[in-house]
Amino acid sequence: MKDTHASPLSGHLLLLLAGMAALGSLATNIILPTFPAMAADLGTSVKDLSATLASFFVAFALGQLFVGPLSDRYGRKPLLLGGIAVFVAGSALCAWSDNLPQLIAGRIVQALGVCATSVLSRAIARDLFQGEALARTLSLIMVAMAAAPGFSPMLGGAMSAWLGWRSTFAVLAVLALLLGVHYLASLGETHRLDRRAPLSVPAVLRSYASLLVDRRFIAPALSVSLVIGSLYMFFSMAPAILMTGFGFSPLGLSVFFASTVLVVFAAGFLAPRLARRRGQIPVARGGLWTALVGGAALLAGPHDVVHFSVAMTIFLLGMGLINPLGTAIALQHFGHQAGAASALLGFLQMMCAAAAIGLAAWLPWSVYGAFCTVLTVNLGLALVSFRGART
Repeated sequence: MKDTHASPLSGHLLLLLAGMAALGSLATNIILPTFPAMAADLGTSVKDLSATLASFFVAFALGQLFVGPLSDRYGRKPLLLGGIAVFVAGSALCAWSDNLPQLIAGRIVQALGVCATSVLSRAIARDLFQGEALARTLSLIMVAMAAAPGFSPMLGGAMSAWLGWRSTFAVLAVLALLLGVHYLASLGETHRLDRRAPLSVPAVLRSYASLLVDRRFIAPALSVSLVIGSLYMFFSMAPAILMTGFGFSPLGLSVFFASTVLVVFAAGFLAPRLARRRGQIPVARGGLWTALVGGAALLAGPHDVVHFSVAMTIFLLGMGLINPLGTAIALQHFGHQAGAASALLGFLQMMCAAAAIGLAAWLPWSVYGAFCTVLTVNLGLALVSFRGART
């Protein structure tokens, strides 16, 4: 086993961790532009294809709860490589699907595999770094994770137009295999034997229970989860808002998504530099206030595309600050159970995303009004939750 406990943040390590974090987000959104062609080929409706997203989210959330403790007991390497193998199998099942139930089954298998890369990107970062170095590493990882949904619809649309919708799943499988090869060649196991945790159902439940009541974890974790849940709600509802409400074309929607990446990149690179000067807690709190200003501006301002774009830019800037710093704060004190802490954080994020999307769909208002309301409420709750954060 390689001793990587004190590894510097090299380019190849950053590429690996960023790829691990981004793969799940990429797999979530890359199929959105292919829905019309997919529906026609499988003999179903675009509306029914939304089940492929819901099933993916649920399996992704639940799978993380198992991956984290297993990696704390057996190490990161077998869980990561096993997850990649399962994801590739699920991608193949999706590519060869002849009907909607087969496609949904493939998406579930995909999610159960890729949840490992998402959890372990954070857990490996915590294995290797702490303090300021951890915050800087997570900032770069979170940039990749948040940027992937912006680029993936454009990639999926291009692949579908060129080679058909099934090719998007082949691309995902190839990217996952390259990620596994890069991991084997450049890193290896990071969870030392002397830090392995015992594995039993009572021990796992006690671990999760202790995290849920520890304000050092739950305060920043819940805050970050509410913000990330709002981001996923944005990507879920943006097609209806921009295409139906503002008349965007599919290409225009892809360009809008891609432009959000620039804001996320800027905030992600700014976050560790500001934290180094002013401290993680103040900068993270400032990010929450910035995001809340963006949400409130959406709720109170005029209903037009210019105002929507400016307000969402403000939200994304704040999100880019709180996401990496809040994640670092949540994981900082839990190196002995980094897998479980990362898994619970991922679970909370997916559950907050599902709750936000479900609540916005349930509200008897316009899509725009429901989105703005849920976004603002989520950000207000996130700010309240963060009051308990400690470094």
